[in-house]
Amino acid sequence: MRLVFAGTPRTAVPSLAALLESRHDVAAVVTRPDAAAGRGRHLEPSPVGVAAAAAGLEVLKPRSARDPELLDRLRAIAPDCAPVVAYGALLPAAALAIPRFGWVNLHFSLLPAWRGAAPVQRAVLAGDDMTGACTFLIEEGLDTGPVYGLVTEPIGPADTSGDLLDRLAVSGARLLVATMDGIETGELTAVPQAGDGVSYANKLTVADARVDWSAPAQHVDRRIRACTPEPGAWTTFRGERLKLGPVRRIEPDPGQPHPSQPHPSQPHPSQPHPSQPHPSQPHPGPPALAAGELAADKHAVRVGTGSGPVLLGEVQAQGKRLMPAQDWARGIRMIAGERLE
Repeated sequence: MRLVFAGTPRTAVPSLAALLESRHDVAAVVTRPDAAAGRGRHLEPSPVGVAAAAAGLEVLKPRSARDPELLDRLRAIAPDCAPVVAYGALLPAAALAIPRFGWVNLHFSLLPAWRGAAPVQRAVLAGDDMTGACTFLIEEGLDTGPVYGLVTEPIGPADTSGDLLDRLAVSGARLLVATMDGIETGELTAVPQAGDGVSYANKLTVADARVDWSAPAQHVDRRIRACTPEPGAWTTFRGERLKLGPVRRIEPDPGQPHPSQPHPSQPHPSQPHPSQPHPSQPHPGPPALAAGELAADKHAVRVGTGSGPVLLGEVQAQGKRLMPAQDWARGIRMIAGERLE
């Protein structure tokens, strides 16, 4: 089939590459206009724009998908189908009507769950244990069209949004090519989405990425992983913003006996050894920390949450490089009782 591909970010590049290697003909690429980036705020093309130019493709960068010049050019190209991956703009009815097989979106969720701009981030934030990707026919509604196919992807306990997107970008690219193949042969029929299980994935903002240390440890962990790498989790310390990498939850030590069950090497509770604490007494462990309170040693930095401490991973203070939390703690000469706010 003759295709026009639409996409913008890095996660869309594997799909473009896969389509270029397929039996289909990618006639042009539509992407968002060049945007300011870096410290110098110079205009730079999108990752898809860079990949398309390197492949020698015609690159269209309309400021709006309603741009009459874009619509005229699409009519002139006359694509059979227009695959889309994270283009970043709503397509008007006039554009949707141009390809004879329509516009087919690769969306990184198991629809109808997490319709919208940030499906992977919202799945991590919600604590889902499974996500995936779908191809569906774009309608004027938000991610409401019938589904052609899907792939699933488990969400691991340490997965960030970036980790999942990297994996889904690859498996989703294969799904998108298979969908184009099935549409061309007529072997693939889109199936309407289920009417229940609908949820929405609004984009995570910088405000959403601020960590609330009074929340339970698992919620702190999820928020930071959901916001990694974008928009980037953060907190404040001594009045300045501190960026946060993923944390590690501290699990109870399975080697410590339960208070009601003495360790086999200990005497029976009725006859405690004089040099051992009575087995009915809890293991002392580290002192408890208030929400946001910091405690550091040469190996790790702990911070209190609403349900117990977590270990900080990498952090980045203003004007500094990303570094392990223990290196940061040594550099700032942390005072006992200081907190992240």
